[in-house]
Amino acid sequence: MEKFNLEVTQGVYKTAKDARNADRIPMVYYGKGVEPINFSADYQDFRRLYKKAGKSTVISLKNEEGKEFNVLVHEMQYDPVSDNIIHVDLMAVDMNKPITTEIPLEFVGTSPAVRDENGIFVTSKYSVAVECLPKDLVHSIEVDISPLIDFHTAITVGDIKAPNGITIIDAEDINVATVSAPRLEEEPVEAAEEAEKPAEEGGEEGEKKEEGSEEEGEK
Repeated sequence: MEKFNLEVTQGVYKTAKDARNADRIPMVYYGKGVEPINFSADYQDFRRLYKKAGKSTVISLKNEEGKEFNVLVHEMQYDPVSDNIIHVDLMAVDMNKPITTEIPLEFVGTSPAVRDENGIFVTSKYSVAVECLPKDLVHSIEVDISPLIDFHTAITVGDIKAPNGITIIDAEDINVATVSAPRLEEEPVEAAEEAEKPAEEGGEEGEKKEEGSEEEGEK
């Protein structure tokens, strides 16, 4: 199991705003039978760590006194304007007890329907719910898309092979990936109308001239 470490401070900043003003992210640590604790971490340190760990890797927090807390990132809040992280919820992890979480899917291989038929790969599920011991967590679960041989085949949750120690708890009949037929290119309607326009205008002018000739003949 890959494990990440993050240095945090505890009780240094009075408010979440004070922590953010110091370029730190306020965090709350909580869980069943655990007393909530407020932490903060350096913004860039956490951002880089989360990019690698995501929500499916145990992070070990270490406070100023050297005490460690095993956690999973549960939820993050973002500023609606800047899109910066402004708060993080951390779920306490007991390394000896099974947990339920989400693990991202990583699609690998080549689909014959995409390669040979110019199909469009479509996925409707990007992660699966799992149950396992924290030590068995992985960053992602690979899904081989080579069984997608035509536009009628599909990969479901039941087709995914989970690593040892991990049980996928999503329903097996949920569709995960398919390949749709390529879209046919159509001639733009406006272009077709413009092409016809000069011929129509020429026809009208010819009719007017003919009408004029008949009038002159009558005179």
